[in-house]
Amino acid sequence: MKPTCFLLFALLSFSSLAQKFNGIESNMSTIFRLSDAKSRSISPENFTGEKGKGGMATEGTGSKASRDLGQGWKVSPSVRIKSKTIFTVAEITGPGSIQHIWMTPTGNWRHSIIRFYWDDETEPSIEVPVGDFFGMGWGKYANLNSLAVSVNPGSAFNSYWPMPFRKKCKITMENLDDNDMILYYQVDYLLTDVPSDAAYFHAQFRRVHNLPYKQDYVLIDNIKGKGHYVGTYIAYEAHENGWWGEGEIKFFMDGDTQWPTIIGTGTEDYFCGSYDWDTRKKNAAGVDVVEYTEYSGPYVGLHQVIRGDGHYQVMQRFGMYRWHINDPIRFEKDLKVTIQALGWRSDGRYLPLQDDIASVVFWYQADPHTPFPKLPLRDDLDVY
Repeated sequence: MKPTCFLLFALLSFSSLAQKFNGIESNMSTIFRLSDAKSRSISPENFTGEKGKGGMATEGTGSKASRDLGQGWKVSPSVRIKSKTIFTVAEITGPGSIQHIWMTPTGNWRHSIIRFYWDDETEPSIEVPVGDFFGMGWGKYANLNSLAVSVNPGSAFNSYWPMPFRKKCKITMENLDDNDMILYYQVDYLLTDVPSDAAYFHAQFRRVHNLPYKQDYVLIDNIKGKGHYVGTYIAYEAHENGWWGEGEIKFFMDGDTQWPTIIGTGTEDYFCGSYDWDTRKKNAAGVDVVEYTEYSGPYVGLHQVIRGDGHYQVMQRFGMYRWHINDPIRFEKDLKVTIQALGWRSDGRYLPLQDDIASVVFWYQADPHTPFPKLPLRDDLDVY
């Protein structure tokens, strides 16, 4: 398939995730259709998203640079979020849907917690360190080029997950760090009717620094209600030599107990790779070597491989994602998802591993959702 044809196919395929608003889907196949939806955007140049109210600031982080130009000349392009404070990024009265989020958080990405509240919620439906939410769990930039999330040079974080809401939407950023952070951001959304079958977007973070021996890593559990699972991101640190990705992912749904309904055949297989993600290349001396190969596509990727420098940064670390956009995992009553950490020992035997695993899972469901586990304390969020 030609690259241009593949890109068009990918864009059209994303419509399987998009909800319909006013009878129109947001994809290339229907972009020519008219709609009564109203486009709005919130940023430091228009904190409320009001029509005709952008660029009116007379003070802000750009006021010194614009002192010779005045109002309308990039006076407030960003915000400073003080240490140990929570900043309200956006507050919107619906009905409507978030279409796109762009932001460039500074500082420690594990110490900045992004939260989303839908309608009258007092507990968030999304609570994730901002780096992990955008597939950057190791605090280092790596290019990620997918339909739902893209991370571009300069550490520009982008989300394209459709996020409908009926009454209200509130987005906050908490700065747990000892230092202030600078945040440039833009939240693009529609004000429009939301269909009765539209579910709410959820995302939950988990992290185990040293997985107990012979214990599966729990990506998510205690989801109750009807919905569909749409994505997995994992930040994986290997603590042993050798291959670490033999573990199988398991989806327990709608009353499953000991045995799952859906099970994969290995970690790299679930992320749509194969055979350890290895390719054979020639090094500078012309010798064949086998090494991990990064990739990033519309739905899947091993977009980050941190190989270690042989000094203080010794651990091998990996970032990988799979978006179930064309193949959502649908459940009627409940869902639990686990993955094994599994390598090899002598004589061709499996070795249960005790690695550092952090994850974010993404799903849609009808609210209310069950309470999330308490987010780890700041020191337990750290990349050691």
